[in-house]
Amino acid sequence: MKTILITGCSSGYGLATARHFLSLGWHVIATMRTPREDTLPDADRLRILPLDVTDPASIAAAIEASGPIDALVNNAGIGVVGAFEATPMEHIRKIFETNTFGVMAMTQAVIPQFRERRSGVVVNVTSSTTLVPMPLAAAYTASKQAIEGFTGSLAHELGHFNIRAKLVEPGYAPTTRFADNTSVRIEDLIPEAYADFAAPIFEAFARPAMTTREIDVAEAVWKAVNDVTGKLRFPAGADAVALSGAA
Repeated sequence: MKTILITGCSSGYGLATARHFLSLGWHVIATMRTPREDTLPDADRLRILPLDVTDPASIAAAIEASGPIDALVNNAGIGVVGAFEATPMEHIRKIFETNTFGVMAMTQAVIPQFRERRSGVVVNVTSSTTLVPMPLAAAYTASKQAIEGFTGSLAHELGHFNIRAKLVEPGYAPTTRFADNTSVRIEDLIPEAYADFAAPIFEAFARPAMTTREIDVAEAVWKAVNDVTGKLRFPAGADAVALSGAA
């Protein structure tokens, strides 16, 4: 039975991905900053572990407690929407600590066991903001775009050891808590000078032509984990798929 470790499973994509892999017979290690036993179905193939991807000690403890795994899904992330000018550098650093450096740290932590076994797959969840430039998302896009480049390059060196690295690129999912796991309010990141610019953008967010569902991402992660063709990018959701074709 194969084992997958997924970060950021308290809600959204991570929760849906954990449920999906459980339903398909995998052993699932679902990690959360604050573990909640009621978020996932009771199953003997499920373990819920605490994990803060910005804390080296927390990463080491989670990896040790997990034992051998076959797949790592770096899903934990922080969302932010707002004018770059108004986004504090302290908050931008926080975004990068989770979205970028947290992904790198988790990946570095599992490579040794994958390399020794000459098998394994790392799936990094980014965003459709990396496919087409979008307004009011500069800092967030930068944190995710870094992982796009990181994963593409990493795939070459890990491929030497028969380890795969993949990207899943979700679109806009209004049913997730995208910007809720942040300490900065959107309202505070739209100064009056930007109000006229931001208003139609937020109106468009409220009436999207196409969106992404949590299950779309879970299914894309499943495809990425099981892909052996060398494909790197897996857009997830109708809007992301459309943007991928336009990119």
